[in-house]
Amino acid sequence: MRRYGRTHALAATTTALALTGTLSGCGLVSGSPLSDKVQPGKVGAGQPLEGAQLTVTSKEFTEQIILGKIMGLVFRAAGADVVDRTAVQGSIGARSAVESGTADGMYEYTGTSWITYLGHTKPIPDPKKQWEAVREEDREKGVEWLAPSVLDNTYALVVSEELQKKHGTKTLSDVAELSRKNPNAASVCVENEFASRQDGLVGMTKKYGMKFPTGQVHKMAGGVVYTQTAKGKPCTFGAIAATDGRIPALDLKILEDDRKFFPNYNVAPEMNSETMKEHPEIAGLLAPITKALNNKMAQKLNAKVDVEGQDPHDVAKDWLVQEGFIKTG
Repeated sequence: MRRYGRTHALAATTTALALTGTLSGCGLVSGSPLSDKVQPGKVGAGQPLEGAQLTVTSKEFTEQIILGKIMGLVFRAAGADVVDRTAVQGSIGARSAVESGTADGMYEYTGTSWITYLGHTKPIPDPKKQWEAVREEDREKGVEWLAPSVLDNTYALVVSEELQKKHGTKTLSDVAELSRKNPNAASVCVENEFASRQDGLVGMTKKYGMKFPTGQVHKMAGGVVYTQTAKGKPCTFGAIAATDGRIPALDLKILEDDRKFFPNYNVAPEMNSETMKEHPEIAGLLAPITKALNNKMAQKLNAKVDVEGQDPHDVAKDWLVQEGFIKTG
């Protein structure tokens, strides 16, 4: 699942920490100024960021890049000079940039901070309380969380419509029952990292009492999970990211996490605290943008990149213009 670049790169901690050291010592070396000629629309009236110099970042998977471009374009329309340093490899690298001030902000997921950066093992089931807890603890690290979105890029299992009808699986409890009664039918495709994660396959099977025989767990590259699950071979179910655009494109059906195992991964702006002290108006600029985001919208935007092959920058800009948040010219 490409989404793991946004979640919790625990399996790649050594690499990520090395990247963090590079970022902290030298700063982000990539990036370029945003030169778009954009103007305020619903947001940015009076260009309250005129004269500001801001840097936006993101992780390297599609949704993150789109969100990073959105943030940068909003700042640009509000008058700031913006450096685009999106698509940083790994979660910790981008987070380190915001924490250290090398970057001013990014869109991040509450569950990622709670589990990966803050080191907790048990998620908070209520999305609002999860965000509040993350906001409180991250303030001690020089990071300020702004108002969250309902967009929740959590984990999920999917199944093709045909196999869902055949096996009658609508919830993860149904999958568990199938795995016990008919193990040969309960195969699952997962990315390597998900297979070994406590908030992935390991914890999910324990929580639900799933019994996947070793030969029924198929590990593969993230993008292949979607296509193979859609085919129904070699797996009946696939572990995916809930906001991926390939879910509707391939007519995959998300199974309900009826025992609420997976953490909340609601997206919200994560800003450097000093940046917010200097430019508190950023909160008002981003609030309506964040509020407009949801899972269906994210799937649609992600699909424009992953299915249709469009450029993430164009997708972000087109959405902002279509929604009236900014204007071109």
